[in-house]
Amino acid sequence: MDYYAIDYTVNQYLASIGFYVLAVNYRLGIGYGYEFHKPANAGATGASEYQDIKAAGEWLSAQPGVDARRIGIYGGSYGGYLTAMALSHDSGLFAAGVDIHGVHKWAKLVTTGEPAPDAVQAAKVALQSSPVSWVDSWKSPVLIIHADDDRNVAFSQSVDLIRRFDVKGVPYEYLSIPDDTHHWMKFSNAVRVSEATAEFLKRKLLP
Repeated sequence: MDYYAIDYTVNQYLASIGFYVLAVNYRLGIGYGYEFHKPANAGATGASEYQDIKAAGEWLSAQPGVDARRIGIYGGSYGGYLTAMALSHDSGLFAAGVDIHGVHKWAKLVTTGEPAPDAVQAAKVALQSSPVSWVDSWKSPVLIIHADDDRNVAFSQSVDLIRRFDVKGVPYEYLSIPDDTHHWMKFSNAVRVSEATAEFLKRKLLP
């Protein structure tokens, strides 16, 4: 789809100006069997897929020619969620990032009738699997990008995270895209987001 094609164009551009670029096919993806696609303790039940992102960053930091102090991360939607997890959990590894309409707090499941026996525990795990629970350890600068008519991830998710940044003093920049959705219905907005992503990473990471 065009969303991913545009992201890979950004990857090509970053590589052309001197970045080493690694695109991670983290667990939850398809093509590697059921256990890879449906891993235990993923997402709101423990964020186990984040271990793939951390492992990729650690592998990259050990490669010849890579400055381990200048590893960045960016992603959109679920990739935005994993970017936020990386910056909040491992600021010592990931020096800066761009979080594009990522999930920052897993919503409570709405149920009817009697709650599940483990509903309280599930809500606790979901919160611990959310970047908002880790703002205290978030040290790396981040660019938050979100469209205000997003129907997939609520715009308020980013607004809430930024308010938490203000309280904790986390360094951030913010780009709001007016009158657009999760998938950049206007091509000009897709270009704008790509340019802002590359510019931020260049400014924060290139020597």
